[in-house]
Amino acid sequence: MTVREELERMEHRRLNPLAAFSDQSKGRLQPEEPRDMDVRTCYQRDTDRIVHCKAFRRLMHKTQVFLRPEGDHYRTRMTHTLEVTRIARTITLALGLNENLAEAIAMGHDLGHTPFGHAGEVALSACLGKPFRHNEQSLRVVDLLENDGKGLNLSFEVRNGILCHTGEELPETLEGQVVRRSDQIAYVNHDIDDAIRAGILCDTDIPKGITAVLGTTHSQRINTLVCDIILTSREAGAVAISPEVENALRDLRSYMFEKVYRNPVAKGEESKAKDMLSRMFAYYMSHPEELPEDFQPQLSFDGMERTVCDYIAGMTDKYAVDKFTEIFVPNGWQVR
Repeated sequence: MTVREELERMEHRRLNPLAAFSDQSKGRLQPEEPRDMDVRTCYQRDTDRIVHCKAFRRLMHKTQVFLRPEGDHYRTRMTHTLEVTRIARTITLALGLNENLAEAIAMGHDLGHTPFGHAGEVALSACLGKPFRHNEQSLRVVDLLENDGKGLNLSFEVRNGILCHTGEELPETLEGQVVRRSDQIAYVNHDIDDAIRAGILCDTDIPKGITAVLGTTHSQRINTLVCDIILTSREAGAVAISPEVENALRDLRSYMFEKVYRNPVAKGEESKAKDMLSRMFAYYMSHPEELPEDFQPQLSFDGMERTVCDYIAGMTDKYAVDKFTEIFVPNGWQVR
């Protein structure tokens, strides 16, 4: 018996019957033969594939809320991903669900985010003439774009969780539903922390009706939300949150949209970012030969528009600024 098989048997002994068991996965897009010395379950292997891919490394240089902020302590897509992962593992462990599946989904859920956060999504949506959705792009990254166009060949449950971590359709697994909730808990709370650091908010600004339910500090709010989901879900036999806490969370999100997400201090440079990405999109549509060499083969089967979109969506904030400068800003003339 391999180590993997031992781990799979342990899952059946310790996990909730409603959990997604590794040995009952619906499988991968391309079947893979089991390995004689396999020491990881399929979901552990998926996490490793995500963590070692190029798109994951680029998350550290992509905007969360504040565009290229001055200071080292603001969140990026990378730190957001890690916070979502920790919250998801805490909840799944307490509910007896498969924390390895939750970890894989959480690690991969934002791989498709554009440079400059949601401003990049808006810009690419305008360029394409249809919605660009980062969850769909995240699935595209793991299915098609990574590993020199071969994709990461992840398990169905991980792919479904990545696609459905936002939007109208819920993930099929409870672990995926936990990640969906963990994403909401993480971003609304760490965005408060960043807004306070930026001087946009003060601790006392959050309406008392919200703080009376969720708490007045970062740790209190997260603890309230996590504990409520655990206790409510245990009683419901499904991933659930109590009406009182859900209403407070909804009110907090609305408050953040009003005070932070549409705040001119946080979003003052977004119009420049959108214009920059739109101009680069138009440029590469007219000059596809200037796309990087590894994107050239994609032109023949995905077409120019999709290929240019994939290239720009994968850029980090700094790389986008550097490419824009290279294309549109004239170099100084040097006397030789």
